[in-house]
Amino acid sequence: MSAFSRNLCSTASRTIRQRASISCKAVRPIALATASRTPIFQRAAIAAPFSTYSSLKSMAPPITGEREFDPEIVDVASYVHNTPIESDLAFDTARWVFLDTLGCGLKALEFEQCKNILGPVVPGTIVPHGTKVPGTNYQLDPVLGAFNIGAAIRWLDFNDCWLAAEWGHPSDNLGAILAVADWISRTNRAGGKLGNGKILKVKDVLEAMIKAHEIQGCMALENSFNKVGLDHVVLVKVASTAVVSKMLGLSESQTRDAISQAWCDGQSLRTYRHTPNTMSRKSWAAGDACEKAVNLCLKVMRGEGGMPTVLSAPVWGFYDVNFGGKPFKFQRGYGSYVMENVLFKVSWPAEFHSQTAIEAAKRINVKLRKMGKTAADIESVVNRTHEACIRIIDKQFKPMDNFADRDHCVQYMVATMFCFDRLEATDYTDGSEAATSQLVESLRQRISCVEDPQFTKDYHDPALRTIANALTVTLKDGTVLDEEVVEAPLGHRLRREEAKPEILAKYKRHLGPHFSAEHVDKLVELGVDGTKLYETDIDTYVDLYVKA
Repeated sequence: MSAFSRNLCSTASRTIRQRASISCKAVRPIALATASRTPIFQRAAIAAPFSTYSSLKSMAPPITGEREFDPEIVDVASYVHNTPIESDLAFDTARWVFLDTLGCGLKALEFEQCKNILGPVVPGTIVPHGTKVPGTNYQLDPVLGAFNIGAAIRWLDFNDCWLAAEWGHPSDNLGAILAVADWISRTNRAGGKLGNGKILKVKDVLEAMIKAHEIQGCMALENSFNKVGLDHVVLVKVASTAVVSKMLGLSESQTRDAISQAWCDGQSLRTYRHTPNTMSRKSWAAGDACEKAVNLCLKVMRGEGGMPTVLSAPVWGFYDVNFGGKPFKFQRGYGSYVMENVLFKVSWPAEFHSQTAIEAAKRINVKLRKMGKTAADIESVVNRTHEACIRIIDKQFKPMDNFADRDHCVQYMVATMFCFDRLEATDYTDGSEAATSQLVESLRQRISCVEDPQFTKDYHDPALRTIANALTVTLKDGTVLDEEVVEAPLGHRLRREEAKPEILAKYKRHLGPHFSAEHVDKLVELGVDGTKLYETDIDTYVDLYVKA
């Protein structure tokens, strides 16, 4: 050792003895198990006497040659680049999801809190050939455009849904997909060469949606991010990153790089969905995920690399840091299963685990009217339900502080249906008739949830995936009504054909406040004509939603 090195070591040793009263130790490799039992300041001194911030793995040999990516990343990139979608059912379902999702975004624009977070960072900014935001006159860069579209789509919790070990809304990905597709097409129409110079069609967008649904949904089947405190929008970010990279013309290798960046990115905590921090961020979290996905893809397009073992790296990888050291599990390969089986939220703007409970309450209202009774005659209600409903939206005694509390409380939603025979987005707002109703509040606290293990089992069964709720009402005169059971909500695969007229009616209702009756009819007519819609240029189609 040189004199210079010895002096540095001596200085470091004196500092450590002064601060921690420990002896200077020679530099030597240590086993990870031993390191984990050693105080952190002592470990730092042992591993690298010149910096307490040196890696604990600093004595490992340097990595040479091409590194192999985690197979979970390889599989997604290969699926995006090499798997054609040949399912007519998937494309037809995607068409309905596309229309429904755009309608949900338009409906959200009726709410000031949503509108307040949209638009350019600097008011009045217009990006030439940029992304246009449906229902507005904004034209933005694709990163901010993805946030705007994604936030509006998700704001009212009224878009499609996927329920498994993890929950989520796969159509959230449309925020990133539509923003990038629109920007690519406008840029290329003006002479650009984005994404191989293509003018994308609506069918290209639908294919990207099918693949994003599949990536998000298949990962959600067996992997619970909520149980480690992470929000499901991590899957929106990963799925959007994967499909957007392909749209931008990135190679399969670059797609792997981009996906690794998405897994390394800071992941959102679920705290904004739960007491005591429930707030409006849950309504724009998916927009945030879309924004980050597009931004990461653009960085890779400009030459940024990836991290091959971002998931599996010991100590510092996603599995060790965020997933309890356990690798992901998979139930099936990637195809078009998720889009074919996705859940439409048809009837009410409510968290999906409550949909069948609300439908049961509506049916019970019919019985009450025949008996000459009302919600005021109800003494108590027991909801026999599945575990996910209890974990997410069972808030019997929690005060309803805001919109976000109310649309994630099964008791509030059921009580509102009993009291007013309706449940609308406006029933969640502060000062609304439902939010200020003493009867709603009183009844809400008399509705209890109990888990039925069979309902939970059916919820996870790949052949069923039902979301059952069953209400038993006891009246103040002692009468106990027969239990009302609803296993599959309208919009479930088992009730898909029954739902289609309602999905179209919902879409038309959401168009109405924004456009003339003639223009609404034009959009509806185009939407139901699959052949014509598929071949429409996406930027031409988006122009139909621009407001003067």
